Amino acid sequence: LKVYAWFEFGFAAAYGTQGIHLLDGRPHWRALDGEGQLAVKNGFAWMNAFHPEVQALLTDLILEVATRYEVDGIQGDDRLPALPSLAGYEPYTRALYQAEHDGAEPPSDYRDPEWVQWRADRLSDYLHGLYDTLKAVRPDLIVSMAPSIYPWSKEEYLQDWPRWLAEGWVDEVCPQIYRYDIDRYIHELDKIVQAQVGPGLHHRLAPGILLKVGDYYASQGLLDSMIQANRARGIEGEVFFFYEGIRRHEAYFREAYP
Repeated sequence: LKVYAWFEFGFAAAYGTQGIHLLDGRPHWRALDGEGQLAVKNGFAWMNAFHPEVQALLTDLILEVATRYEVDGIQGDDRLPALPSLAGYEPYTRALYQAEHDGAEPPSDYRDPEWVQWRADRLSDYLHGLYDTLKAVRPDLIVSMAPSIYPWSKEEYLQDWPRWLAEGWVDEVCPQIYRYDIDRYIHELDKIVQAQVGPGLHHRLAPGILLKVGDYYASQGLLDSMIQANRARGIEGEVFFFYEGIRRHEAYFREAYP
């Protein structure tokens, strides 16, 4: 049994837009959309993931956990490192972009491919630095990330995670293949193993399986099919979201993972 510290919120400041403690008195920490408004997506308000103070906050928090507590690993989520692609229009980020583009402003279309890639690269740089920092003090620490499926992850949240694996900036990736039927699961899984991640890196994959959400529970038959699909492709592990679903299938999990 290994224990990972899960940094679920990542660069999100809060769920909701009222009383956001992290942003009180720190307007330069706010992520802004193209209209200059606080970046909010799916109910989450965001910090500027490119600002060095915000990055230092997350790095220091993760480093504290890694050095003060007996955890085996740490894990980011679809919010670490991440930022909604609608954000990135803060004065600080604009200045960074202009410095590299002869003074040109960032594209007003936040989905512009070059603009998306530029911001995704900045987040990849952050992960690279975080990985090196953690390994310097805890070489044994497992650095794991659980992003959304690609390329949606990059287009919507600037997470270019196939690059993270290719560059060696993460020990394990758990892509969230949260699907309700086996055909859709296999469709996404095959895109990952056939086109997005090289064969030599498949051992670093542990796909995310949707076990429970709201009133939904995956059936044992569906779980079996998904696990078998992973094994057929040389993937030896998976993660389940989320743990309360294990109670529904306790005997099944004891048998599946003796």
